[in-house]
Amino acid sequence: MAMFIRVDIDESVQADEALKKSLVEVCPVDIFALDGGRVVTLDANLDECTLCDLCIQAAGDRVQVVKLYRE
Repeated sequence: MAMFIRVDIDESVQADEALKKSLVEVCPVDIFALDGGRVVTLDANLDECTLCDLCIQAAGDRVQVVKLYRE
């Protein structure tokens, strides 16, 4: 289970085939995957997130990386 972040994917992403594919391809630590045609996060990989923001650059405000800790 993720201890450091949670990734929220807006439901509108599921209707955008190109964006779903982009999210899977852009993440350097394989947080995103396609499951039955839906983009999902792989909980086992969430703690590998480097906060690179590539997913946010691809999806804008339709993907949010929520930090579960205080700096």
